[in-house]
Amino acid sequence: MRIFARCGIKTRRVKPRLPYPCALQSEASRRSYSSQSPSHCASSQTEQKELLDLWSRFYDVNNLPSTKPDNVVTGFLGKRRNIGKHLSFADLTTTSGEVVQLCSHVDGDSSSHAAFRQIPAFAPVIATTQTAPLTPAAESAQNQDSAKRTLYLKDIRALNNVPKNLIVTPDVQFPQTRRHLQIRFHPELHARLKFRSWLKGQLSQQLLDKGFIDIETPTLFKSTSEGAREFLVPTRQRGSAYALSQSPQQYKQVLMASGIGRYMQWARCYRDEDLRADRQPEFSQLDMEWAFAGPAQVRQDVNDIISGSLSRLQPSKSYQDIRGARIPVVGGHHHRGHRSPADDSTHALTYLTFAESILAYGSDKPDLRIPNRIHSIEDTGPYSSFVGMITHHPDPLIEAFTFPLNECATSEVRKFVVDFMDNLPPALADNPDGKPQILIYDSRQPLCGFSSLGFEYEGVLARLSEGKELSDGDLVVFQARAKPRGQYCLGSTKLGDLRTALWKALVDRGFIEKPKLGDPKSLQFVWVTEFPMFKPVEEGEPGQGGAAGIAAAHHPFTAPLSAKDLELLFTNPLESKSAAYDLVLNGVEIGGGSQRIHVADVQEFIMRHVLKMSDARIQDFAHLFDALRSGCPPHAGFALGFDRLTALLTDTSTVRDVIAFPKTMKGEDPFVQSPSKLSNEQLGPYGLQLRGKP
Repeated sequence: MRIFARCGIKTRRVKPRLPYPCALQSEASRRSYSSQSPSHCASSQTEQKELLDLWSRFYDVNNLPSTKPDNVVTGFLGKRRNIGKHLSFADLTTTSGEVVQLCSHVDGDSSSHAAFRQIPAFAPVIATTQTAPLTPAAESAQNQDSAKRTLYLKDIRALNNVPKNLIVTPDVQFPQTRRHLQIRFHPELHARLKFRSWLKGQLSQQLLDKGFIDIETPTLFKSTSEGAREFLVPTRQRGSAYALSQSPQQYKQVLMASGIGRYMQWARCYRDEDLRADRQPEFSQLDMEWAFAGPAQVRQDVNDIISGSLSRLQPSKSYQDIRGARIPVVGGHHHRGHRSPADDSTHALTYLTFAESILAYGSDKPDLRIPNRIHSIEDTGPYSSFVGMITHHPDPLIEAFTFPLNECATSEVRKFVVDFMDNLPPALADNPDGKPQILIYDSRQPLCGFSSLGFEYEGVLARLSEGKELSDGDLVVFQARAKPRGQYCLGSTKLGDLRTALWKALVDRGFIEKPKLGDPKSLQFVWVTEFPMFKPVEEGEPGQGGAAGIAAAHHPFTAPLSAKDLELLFTNPLESKSAAYDLVLNGVEIGGGSQRIHVADVQEFIMRHVLKMSDARIQDFAHLFDALRSGCPPHAGFALGFDRLTALLTDTSTVRDVIAFPKTMKGEDPFVQSPSKLSNEQLGPYGLQLRGKP
């Protein structure tokens, strides 16, 4: 009441409601209530008193004012440290995240000191404190070793109970079914969620400063052929369903035709895909679109907001080791200031075309932390016997790379190589082009261990090592593949996959060092451009549902790279390049975008004549064609995978570690036990029913 009175709000006392309101209850209910046994009434009265006492003990709005005085703190109490009977300490994690040290001495207030020693660890509390010691005895006995701010207790009150069987240690690991305890007691998870919030604010503010407008688009969309499986939401209009938005792609293109020059949105997206460590059925992306702009403008603005955030983060100062992970700790004063150009050494930015990336790194998601690149051996004549050993192709493409190792005994390296090759995944071990070959440089062996290459091995090594001398234990890896006919359309080669797997295994064994987050060049960003416009449809992929046997490599709204590529769509679509671009960080795609098709006739030609989509499927995009024909300007866009970016910047390989309530690899939420089973009673209003097993 007093809080409302201070705010100028008049209040009136209202009689408490009875369990059975007499004025409204029926005669039958009155008879039922009056016929209850005396023992039942007594039990109810006891239970009522206990609940009222519990509520009174743990809840009082007057003790939780909207604006707390400086001497009132709230938060979770840590484990108490008793120094005899008269002195006790405990850490308090405040609502701001600061950890302060509470000091209680019996000479200050004996009743508060007794209450403090009775409150269990991890309870939520409200405490009245002061910064100066309450008594000379408290000052002389305080914990001088603590680096935390010390507050001296005047009064304290618990705000809830804590389970007696709750055991928390520095290494505690709670199961996913107790996600609330994971968030609270796993410091690495808490730090990641805090950093996620900080990064979201940084990116948002920089886009707003660039003139972007934050516009929300519907989540309940319609089923269209964009390339991924959809989640359908039935309605009570029988036979009709929404589709959860795969992305705001069509809405944001329509906004470009609506006069919105710069659009942004923190979009929730839903795709019914096969799950991996870096994917969830629902995820967050920072969605952006630019009118009257092309790829160069998009890439520059994205570079600006990411480099601006990293400069404010100051990685060399922010990253800390938290339970074995490197996580940036944010919230200090240096994170609110201006950029720090001196800290730019932690990240680098490279531009590659798709073709360059495949040739040099065997992947369209290159990880530039991995040393050395892949080289092709153009003249294989002097090594024909070796080539015949590793492949059956009569005229293969032979590619190879070297890995310089730390000072390692060749015997240990040989054991590692044997174990690695024995445990290759089937996709690499059963490669129809032939198994990879790993040779070890060993100066004690004939021809330094390269007898299988012959006497001209030095020429190969000089090319692969880029002029650097090899040392004992260094690896040289060879792989054959058929020479590509036309444009290569896949996302990686077998040698590229092997290179990444081998590097990770070597890092795990300590044979190669990986830069720690916060160290120079620990964040390697790469723009990959000029992707193939189309690729053959792979088994199990929904594609765009056309009859041509090909699918858009990105999505069907991506523009051709040039007029030449548009011409190729009439004769050989698989040779056409697109104006698509991806942003990769440390070997993981964190975003993608493209120049869009803003001319309706070109968009219809691609859907109808290139992809050979049916009239019914094309009609699903009628709203988009209408917008394009209304004078839509040229436009381009980009979507930043925020979950993946946050995971990479906080030293985890799974996005589940940066999402408060994630799904498992099976698409299940173990905390709330979703998805749940449906019954025919629930499905009935939608005109659906469960079908029996065939």
